[in-house]
Order: sequence, then structure tokens, then C-alpha cells
Amino acid sequence: MIATLKAEEASQLQLVEREDIDDEEDLFEAIDKLISAGINAGDVKKLQDAGIYTCNGLMMHTKKHLTGIKGLSEAKVDKICEAAEKIVNYGYITGSDALLKRKSVIRITTGSQALDELLGGGIETLAITEAFGEFRCGKTQLAHTLCVSTQLPTNMRGGNGKVAYIDTEGTFRPDRIIPIAERFGMDPGAVLDNIVYARAYTYEHQYNLLLGLAAKMSEEPFRLLIVDSVIALFRVDFTGRGELAERQQKLAQMLSRLTKIAEEFNVAVYMTNQVIADPGGGVFISDPKKPAGGHVLAHAATIRLMFRKGKGEQRVCKVFDAPNLPEAEAVFQITPGGIADAKD
Repeated sequence: MIATLKAEEASQLQLVEREDIDDEEDLFEAIDKLISAGINAGDVKKLQDAGIYTCNGLMMHTKKHLTGIKGLSEAKVDKICEAAEKIVNYGYITGSDALLKRKSVIRITTGSQALDELLGGGIETLAITEAFGEFRCGKTQLAHTLCVSTQLPTNMRGGNGKVAYIDTEGTFRPDRIIPIAERFGMDPGAVLDNIVYARAYTYEHQYNLLLGLAAKMSEEPFRLLIVDSVIALFRVDFTGRGELAERQQKLAQMLSRLTKIAEEFNVAVYMTNQVIADPGGGVFISDPKKPAGGHVLAHAATIRLMFRKGKGEQRVCKVFDAPNLPEAEAVFQITPGGIADAKD
């Protein structure tokens, strides 16, 4: 009897294939639908080459940007946008409809019940969650745990989807995924196969990797995008005050892309951020540090979490800014099996 139950559980933990998902199609309209709306197949191919794979994604671009795509004139862009507007409703909706739309939000467990409760159920899709803090305070460990928990079925507080991981600091460790997968009772090989990983070396490379993700996400069920860390390459590639304005502008463009990915494909975006010393922090603050990236990054993140070290392997997470969560703290622990509840 127990063996049968275990076999059933194991089959439950296998990822659902694209064809089996019925409500998935309601999330976005494929760009191919423009062909049946009278748009030339060659023009649709040009949009796909530019990283636009859905009508929803198309509506998130300005006409100025679209006319910048080689081979698309202003007249063509007007015609394409007109056809897309008929397929996707981008006008006003009622508050009740907005509430219904929020029902498609999936909350992915962090592995710690205390942290999940703090976040209202877990890391949510359709939003950007930013974790900042100094080194060794659990940001990347949470990223590795989420790589596994996202693949759990939704009835086990997972996301039942694949994970994309963009690494700018070289901190992704596939061998770290194995004990975490075993803790959740999943096959480590299958879990690793469902993670697509890329190492970025410049801020331009980082942005291009995001553009290339649209093709993958329109074909396969992704539920999480991790960027670890979002700011590192910008701090290296731009130096001094003279380049600060350009850096912030490029950072804003990349964060805008992340927001669009979250909303276009109903994925959770988890990004880590570094901290900088804040000399103007005041004499009463014992350890004056603030998140890097300035106001541009502060406004882009939906939920901002501040991590700090506790005693031993314990870490403290504080809600720094969120539209729907109270300012509170939770204590969690880093274990060989990933993020877990703190043991007293």
C-alpha cells in the first residue's frame, strides 16, 4: 500500500507537459495569431527575431521601438498594432475583473513556513521580488531552493513549471540542487533538466539573455526567472559619476524587461541585489547600508526583502517594501536541504 502511495506521489512530482495545461493558453496570445488577422507571415517572423513571441508582449513595446526593427515601416507597425489590439484587450477593466485576474497568481514556497507566511504564501508570479543584503545572508541559497520548489505541483505549494537562471556572479552550483531536490522527494536529474542556466559577463549580454527568454517561455511552461545578481555587472561596466545617468537608464530598461516577462508569461521574478555603505545613514544606525541601484531599482521591484545574518546558520528576512504585505520579520535557517524553518 505504502509503495503504491509513493509511486503515485512520484508520478505527481513529474512536470506537466505543455499540452496538458488547459488554462495556460488564456495567459497570452501567440504572435502567430496575427497571420490570421491579415498580417504577413514574414513580418511576424521579424517580430519573433526581435524577441516578440506573443501579442501581449507586442503591446508592451512602443511604436518607436517596433519601427526600429529591420524591415518594419511605420505603416506596417500601425497595421500590426491595430491587429494585436483586436486580439488582446488592453483597455480598462473593472476592479472585479482585476481581482479575477489576480486569481491566476501562483505563490511558490520558499521551503520555510515562517518565510512563506511573511510573504503571504510564498514568492508570487506576476511580480518582481528583490532580496538585498550583504554576502552570506541567504539570497543565493533562497534562489537555489526556489529552483527546486518551483517544480513542485501546485497542490504542494509549488509552481509546476520550469526555471530560468541568469547568473552574473558565478554563484550557481548544480551540485547544491541535488540535496535540495532529495529533501523535497524529487528526482535530482529531472530537476536539473528543468533548469535553463546562463552565465552573463556584461550588462549587454545580460539584457540579450532576457530577450532570448521570450522564445523559450512561449513554448514551455516556465514559472520562475532568477537574476543573481541584478546590479553586479552594471557596477562593473559603468564607473564614476560621469556614467551614472547612463547606467541608471540602462538598468531601468532591463528592469522594465523583467516586469514585462513577469506579466506576459505569469512567471515569478526573483532577483538578488547588493548593498552599499550609506555614510549619510545617521549616527544612530549601527550598520548603515542601503540597497544598490538607487530609486530606479527601488521603484521597479514589487516586493523588497532585506536579509541579514542571525546566530549560526539562522538568517532574518524583513519586508522592506511591498504593496500588500505588512512590515514584519521572519527567521529562517540555511540547511543542506536548502532554506527551512529555524530550529530553536
